[in-house]
Amino acid sequence: MNIRTLCLGILSLGDATGYEIKKTAEGPFSHFYRASFGSIYPALSRLTKEGLVLCTTTAQERRPPKKVYRITTAGRLAFVGDLTAPIEGDAVRSDFLMTMFFAHLLPAQHLARLLDHRVAVYREHVSRLHAAVTEAPTAGQRFVSGFGAAVYRAAADFLEDNRHLVEREALIGADARAAAGGASAARPALAEAGES
Repeated sequence: MNIRTLCLGILSLGDATGYEIKKTAEGPFSHFYRASFGSIYPALSRLTKEGLVLCTTTAQERRPPKKVYRITTAGRLAFVGDLTAPIEGDAVRSDFLMTMFFAHLLPAQHLARLLDHRVAVYREHVSRLHAAVTEAPTAGQRFVSGFGAAVYRAAADFLEDNRHLVEREALIGADARAAAGGASAARPALAEAGES
């Protein structure tokens, strides 16, 4: 899905400003799609030029004019067309997983804090998405929020059940570095001391 489809989808739920589109994207879409103001406004401009969206400008006292966007009939048809197009595979981009790939290089204390924090973040996502399931007005929105909650719950459970694998390796590495002595042992020790 691209930013064009996201904007059309949000506008299919009701008229909105660019800011409101961004806030909606940060809500129910946040666990599977990220959009920035820098991408939303150019997309809205293109959609308006293509006749898929109408823009109404309203003057505001002491503030810039307010632009409210509304999806057109052509926009709804284009959106449904986007939804029925072949779906690409899911793309996972995770700084956390990139870091964990090299967990054997991390000081044990840092690794433990990183895992604790990530489990807490995932559990918080689960709570937020469970609330979204009960508040969502459509079955599709409840389905997506429930799916997100299930994914984050499984991720948190996986970390709790398997963290010993990387933590053990970090401790073995720390012991090996300490046994080796010298500057190579001092660097990780200093890193751990600086993080406590």
